[in-house]
Amino acid sequence: MLTMVVGSGYLGGRIGARMRGLGGRAVLCSRRPPTARSADGTPWSELDVRDGRACAETVRRLAPDALVVVHGPSDITWCERHADEAMAAHGAGAANLAAAADGRPVLLISTDNVFPGTRHSYGESDPVAPANAYGRAKLAGERTLLETENALVLRVSLVYGWDPDGHRPNYFTTCVRGLRDGRAVPAPADHWNTPVLVDDVAAWSAALLHAGRTGVLHLGGPERLSRYEWAGRIAKGLGLDDRPIRPTAKAGTPYACRPDNACLHSERAADLPELAGLRPADVDEGTRRLASVALAEATPEPRPAEDRL
Repeated sequence: MLTMVVGSGYLGGRIGARMRGLGGRAVLCSRRPPTARSADGTPWSELDVRDGRACAETVRRLAPDALVVVHGPSDITWCERHADEAMAAHGAGAANLAAAADGRPVLLISTDNVFPGTRHSYGESDPVAPANAYGRAKLAGERTLLETENALVLRVSLVYGWDPDGHRPNYFTTCVRGLRDGRAVPAPADHWNTPVLVDDVAAWSAALLHAGRTGVLHLGGPERLSRYEWAGRIAKGLGLDDRPIRPTAKAGTPYACRPDNACLHSERAADLPELAGLRPADVDEGTRRLASVALAEATPEPRPAEDRL
């Protein structure tokens, strides 16, 4: 099985590596080459999803058995300021990929931002009402792909892992850097998430793709935590001083445009046999898995801010 993974960031790279680890083949596709860490040995092919002809040509050339769509931009604050560009990448990009896929199975990694965040947590049957431009763009992509009847939309909550090479590192990486270096770590106490480890997203994606599932499924971690609580758990798990953690309000921070409750739970997952044994890790277990790399590596220079897709 050859999987075309559209997106080459740390999540796309992990999905490609998971597919290869299960005996399949994978190719990462994105506008710019991935870092060696993100690619993890998976081949790369250039692709801009906004170009319908390029999407069709890439699918013809690679002849994949299935597609996983996990491209950017995923910087939610950036998308709020560049709503048209976000829609072009996610909404129009999904239409281009749906046409190019020509009936092949597609798995779209989507987001909790398709919900308004007024409830503590959201299941698959809850009505959508996007909280921001990113959520609107992702929802447009969801609807386009679901119309093909060959797609699975996997909505995931806040994904974390050790991602020092990204242009905007995830919250776990940001916390570890600040804690390790003794710098202030702003941590909203009124922004709630169900954090999910990147390796768990990759494992679910591969299992669901092999099973041929379609429709909508949610994946959130097993705990609902504020970012402030989570930062404290990271510090404790890594044996770092928690004094740099600064409790703050979400308003006035880069998280202001996100839903207050960016939390997901699944009403379907327990009934899917392919997910048996794939229990998402809690944040303490996730921290233990990441500890060796998180504590060992020096902080690198950031990647260019324009590297968004």
